[in-house]
Amino acid sequence: MQGPLQTGSSTEPGAHPDVVVVGAGSAGIAAARRLLAAGLSVTVLEARHRIGGRTHTRSFRGHPLDLGAHWLHEGPINPLVRLGRLRGEPLRRAPLEGHLFVRGKPGNRLQKAALDRAFALAGRAMALASKAPVDRPAAQGLPPMGPQGRRVAAIHGLVSGRPLDEVSLHDFPQMDYADNLFIAGGLGAYVSRLGQDLPVRLGVAVQAIDWSGPGVRVETSAGTLRARAVIVTAPMAVLQQEAIRFAPALPALSREAIDGFTQGVYEHVVLHWPGSPFRGADRLASLIGTHRQPPGLLTCIDGTPFHYFELDQPVAAGFDRRDADAPFRFARAVLAEHFGSRAIRNLSSVHSTAWRHDPWSRASWAVVPPGRHAIRDILKASVGERIWFAGEALSRAQWGTAGGAWEEGERAAGEIVAALCPPFSDPPCAG
Repeated sequence: MQGPLQTGSSTEPGAHPDVVVVGAGSAGIAAARRLLAAGLSVTVLEARHRIGGRTHTRSFRGHPLDLGAHWLHEGPINPLVRLGRLRGEPLRRAPLEGHLFVRGKPGNRLQKAALDRAFALAGRAMALASKAPVDRPAAQGLPPMGPQGRRVAAIHGLVSGRPLDEVSLHDFPQMDYADNLFIAGGLGAYVSRLGQDLPVRLGVAVQAIDWSGPGVRVETSAGTLRARAVIVTAPMAVLQQEAIRFAPALPALSREAIDGFTQGVYEHVVLHWPGSPFRGADRLASLIGTHRQPPGLLTCIDGTPFHYFELDQPVAAGFDRRDADAPFRFARAVLAEHFGSRAIRNLSSVHSTAWRHDPWSRASWAVVPPGRHAIRDILKASVGERIWFAGEALSRAQWGTAGGAWEEGERAAGEIVAALCPPFSDPPCAG
């Protein structure tokens, strides 16, 4: 038995708010909270029939599991961590030590040390190369690393969302696994709690935004709203398909920035494996020494028999024209190659994600190709002081994360408050 883990309810949105927020994911929820706190009226429009966007928790066999974002990266700068601590949310630190298996057997101390050295060498080399004046593919920043190089490149490609020759070196995410956290009950459920009682209209798709007049006119599948400003948090991959029309057309610089992103892909097969060889909760596992090596494997999630078998962009693309069970068959074959067929006799799958095919996502996150590292900052500028963009794609330090989306939602909302609210109004903002 499985189903959505949706908490909270929405208040009735106004017909003519000060601000319309497009999308009820992390960025949209953050923006709405900030705007309401300043005294502005808000209507949030969400095309899905749930809030949370690409943070989504569902229950499988009685356990909550995230089908989208799961990690709370970079704890010291992540606003969702700071807010979670203020709220007393059940945060827990991600373990630093992971598993290493070589041809199905636990790796020894020397093998672990060699892999750790390779990651450290790659991190230093890429950080140095990223300071060069000319942007290059991230793959060109990798130094020679011997037999560990394949593993390092695979992991970096997974967390980047594309192979490293398709990722900007100037924009490359620096991974620091010392400061990451998880949250009991799922990140999606946490974000949903943060959206409690917001004025959200579910199942309403925005089709066009007319900014030819003094404010904005937002045309939707359920009618037209007028507002003083709009925050668009729809993913870049959706905006690239012009699912939302703008009249007049967006300035060339904004349109070119939107079209400059490519689609990041990070999918996972949710496995149920009571007899797995992994011990300890929430530990990453590296499986090496055979022909096929999964780029990512998160084991014993929240101390349960559930595991995430991660699929990077090249592997996921291979399933695009195949049946729905193909990702699990692949995962099963890879694990059998490492541990033997007897070890996986009680292995099953409960779900495979496909964010790249979700009509309201079209990708796991937005990736900057080589030479385009400026586009995140370009989109932060408002369009006519009526249209603001927000979302993980605009975050420089936390792109691809729920924390980055939240940060950008708050930023855009803060700029609107400054633009629309008199500095000494009482109440704080008197529309």
